[in-house]
Amino acid sequence: MFFKLTDEQLMIQTMVKEFSREVIAPTAMERDRTKEFPAENLRKMGELGLMGMMIPPEYNGAGADTVSYVLALSEIAYSCASTAVVMSVQNSIICESIYQFGTDDHKERFLKPLAAGKHLGAFALTEPNAGSDPVGQSTKAVLDGDFYILNGTKRFITTGKNADTIIVTAKTDEAKRHKGISAFLVKKDTPGLIVGNLEEKLGLRASDTVDLIFEDCRVPAENILGNEGDGFMIAMSGLDGGRIGIAAQSIGVARAAFDAAVNYAKKREQFGRTISKFQGLRWMIADMATEIEAAQQLMLSAAAMKDRGEKYTAQASMAKLFASEMVNRITATALQIHGGYGFTKEYPAERFYRDARVFTIYEGTSEIQRVVISNHILQDKRLP
Repeated sequence: MFFKLTDEQLMIQTMVKEFSREVIAPTAMERDRTKEFPAENLRKMGELGLMGMMIPPEYNGAGADTVSYVLALSEIAYSCASTAVVMSVQNSIICESIYQFGTDDHKERFLKPLAAGKHLGAFALTEPNAGSDPVGQSTKAVLDGDFYILNGTKRFITTGKNADTIIVTAKTDEAKRHKGISAFLVKKDTPGLIVGNLEEKLGLRASDTVDLIFEDCRVPAENILGNEGDGFMIAMSGLDGGRIGIAAQSIGVARAAFDAAVNYAKKREQFGRTISKFQGLRWMIADMATEIEAAQQLMLSAAAMKDRGEKYTAQASMAKLFASEMVNRITATALQIHGGYGFTKEYPAERFYRDARVFTIYEGTSEIQRVVISNHILQDKRLP
């Protein structure tokens, strides 16, 4: 590997790999079938420090760097993409947003239990008519004394049913467009917060995805995250880190599909020899390995830039774009190598194929990533 990892980063990766294979992998296929939320495994991950990895120890976090985090997330995704997406939202968007923009009170009341893995978080930005265009959201927050009153509907919210704390964006001044969007910390038992039905999804079936409906939901004014009008900036900041997390999830699933395909090719015999002996298939495997390696380098580069305090928005989008499209190619090829067996639930290839499909969609579609990347290239001549 071109990117040299430190001893601590390698130690974290090895520890999480062992935990992932021993604890998470054995029940992944069954959870995909039953859609059972992995609450107990997430609790164990919290005890290992995996739910607030980049948060300092004084707030119950592990104090790890971003590179260590994405390596760990990739190992979780290798075994179960549904578990990995919960870990990704918790770390990249929820904990980091509260740590970066929250008050001391927010960090005490919300961040500490989240970083310890005792509470789970959700991020509510998307709406029925506002996906790639967050300025088009219609959820509103009106100040009423010591409370904001929230009204609106959020859609496709990961962990929305099981979350203890939800970061919700809402318009506080419609005339200001993106500068009129604010962010709020909403507790799950707040009156006026209604959890909608679970979505029936193609993949990531053990993670819950729901609508969140706000009907005159009264949120204490002290629970605003940052200042009024900071919501769009907070969301975009969280999504930058989240996109590196999507790259990590993509790489984990791609590696799992790749390993499954290689193992199958070494055992499956046709025409008197294993199919791994055929040149056409060997070239497929070579291309798969090359794409995974390239995606990993993009992910690690973006993570290292974040750790160094450099601007990494474009690099995060590049990593997310390439890795998410890569994993769709890899899982399709892995299924093809399995032949008819890949189309059955006897083998995990079809689960990898289904789980991978959403990676080019959530936290910014591939098309949005290309917009972000091209904007940075045309505005900043230092980029290639």
